[in-house]
Amino acid sequence: MLLPVAASVLFYCSPTTLQQYRLYQFLPQLCAYAACFVWIRLNRSSVQRLGLPLKLVPQGLRWGLVTGLLLGTINTLVILYLVPHLGGDYTFLADTPHAKIPLWAMVPWFILFIAAMVELNFRGFLLGRLLALKLSPPTAVLTSALLFAFDPFLVATFQQLHWIALWDGLVWGTLWAALRNLYVTIVAHAVEVMMLYGVMRAILAANW
Repeated sequence: MLLPVAASVLFYCSPTTLQQYRLYQFLPQLCAYAACFVWIRLNRSSVQRLGLPLKLVPQGLRWGLVTGLLLGTINTLVILYLVPHLGGDYTFLADTPHAKIPLWAMVPWFILFIAAMVELNFRGFLLGRLLALKLSPPTAVLTSALLFAFDPFLVATFQQLHWIALWDGLVWGTLWAALRNLYVTIVAHAVEVMMLYGVMRAILAANW
């Protein structure tokens, strides 16, 4: 668990010129996936501890769909109305790596893949290990949400909008800590991103 945290600290302590490289921005997540893979190999009960038993799928679909639609609505309104009101800009989204992927590949396949991998990393593995270290649930959820919101690749890609990931992380982390069901956060994450992606793609169609 300390490996991805150390990689994030190393990134922010690195020269600005080095921080511009996409692969270097993704280094903390690569370290996290490597640590997660090793942990899974060493723990026979990893499926249960991550919150991935198949019997949890129905609950995951119900809670995930509602949460995803709610957060998707709130965050769409924040991006379209609050961000411009505060002097921010969202048109840069048309130039993000996600915007370069064809629509048919992005929705739903790549979004589902991203949601599953990110939730496995930040909620199932990272948050789970923080709770295993006997941190209080609020502290563990806040810590995992901060690490998620300040992930170098996310910050570099979504710029000032990366703050949205903080309250997303708090909601998803709270749900995982309460239900121990990773399907909830995967579905919620995927539904929210599909909603945001569809709305923003339609609005920025001229540049997307």
